[in-house]
Formats: sequence, C-alpha cells, structure tokens
Amino acid sequence: MKLKCVRIVPPLFTAFLLLTVRVALASEETADRLNQTAVGLQAHSDQGARMFVRYCSPCHGSQGEGDGDRAVPALAGQRFAYLVRQMTHFGSSTRDKAAVYHVTLAKHMSTPEMANDIAAYLNRLPPASGAKTGDGVTVELGSAIFREQCTTCHASDAGGDKEGVVPSLRNQHYNYLVNEIHLLADGRLHDADPGLVLFMRSFNEGDITAVADYLSRLHGPGGPHRRMLSNGIVVH
Repeated sequence: MKLKCVRIVPPLFTAFLLLTVRVALASEETADRLNQTAVGLQAHSDQGARMFVRYCSPCHGSQGEGDGDRAVPALAGQRFAYLVRQMTHFGSSTRDKAAVYHVTLAKHMSTPEMANDIAAYLNRLPPASGAKTGDGVTVELGSAIFREQCTTCHASDAGGDKEGVVPSLRNQHYNYLVNEIHLLADGRLHDADPGLVLFMRSFNEGDITAVADYLSRLHGPGGPHRRMLSNGIVVH
C-alpha cells in the first residue's frame, strides 16, 4: 500500500499568513480612504513647498528633479491625482520600496492634507530637464513599442490620462523607468492591475530598455490637462 505524503501546515504559520493578508488589505483600504479624502480638499502649494524641502528633497532633489544614477524618480510636473495617490500609499506604509519608506517620514505623510499640499506644489513645478537616458541604440524600437502598446493608457505623448490618475512618463530617468518596469513585471507594485502585470511579462530585456530609453528622451509638459481645485489652484 502506498502512503501519501501529506504536508501539514503548522497552525501558527497559517495564522501568520492570515494576519499578513489582513494587514495588507487594511493598509490598502486605509490608503484608498486617505486618497479619496485628499482629492476633495483644498491644496496649499506654499505649505507643500516647505514640507517637500524638509522631508522629500534629500532624495528627490531641491526642484523635484530626482537622481538618475540612483534611480530616484523626478517628481516635478508630475500629474496631481497620481502624486496624491502615491503619497497616501506612502503614508499608509503600502509603498513597495523599503529604501524609500521611513517611519518618521510616513508619519508626516499620513494626512490627506499633507499629500494634497505636496502634490499641488510638485504639480506646478516645471518639468525637470536633464533626465538621464540610455545609450540611444534602440530608441526607434522603444518608440514603436510604446506607440503600439502603451498609448491607450499613457496617451500618445506619454503624458498620462485626462484625469491624471495614470502618471506622465515624460521627463523621467532611464534607470528609474527600467527598474519600475521590472518591478511591475515581477508583480511587486502594490496597486498594479493583474492584466498589466501579465502584459509586462511579455517584454524581454531589450524591449524594456528600448521603451525606457525612448521615454527618457521625451521632454516638456506634454498635452494640456488642466482643472481647477476648490481653492482656485489649477492643476494638471
């Protein structure tokens, strides 16, 4: 008689897995509530400027230009709604990169008002110039892939969607773009659509570097997407 080998999962380990899932869901729900609250608030870009200089500029640069060598993204001129959502996730500890997460910073980012103010400030900054690019060998391939596969969501100018929920990919550093595409394909971005993850897994390394190099060479603000907040501040 053959004996079947049955793996018994220890009750303590099972409880740990359930707790982990519940904590993750709770954090995601918290981030969603913060985001919904933030987008309906008045934005004070002057206060956002002070908070950005104090808490964010050591990594992202004094003008939100990022750091291409360290794959730190440029934030200047990024879409308002996208920035708010990312910062509310940061404040609720659902951001993916441990390197950027710090308990002290997260405490200051945990309020919808803070996210709104910093987003308004960054959104009004002129896009950073001098994004680090790739070697330029496969830019034409990257352009063709982007125009065929990515414009439905990111628009033909890579400026994002009308509402600003989809990020602009313009004025962004090559190393950061390559890194983010890898994280997306690996399923390590917390709010990524499962279908998008599967789609990105169809890209080989040459496709990834080509698209990133093409995008890193797109400069300027892109197409106009403007709306006025309740306090009269115009964002895009």
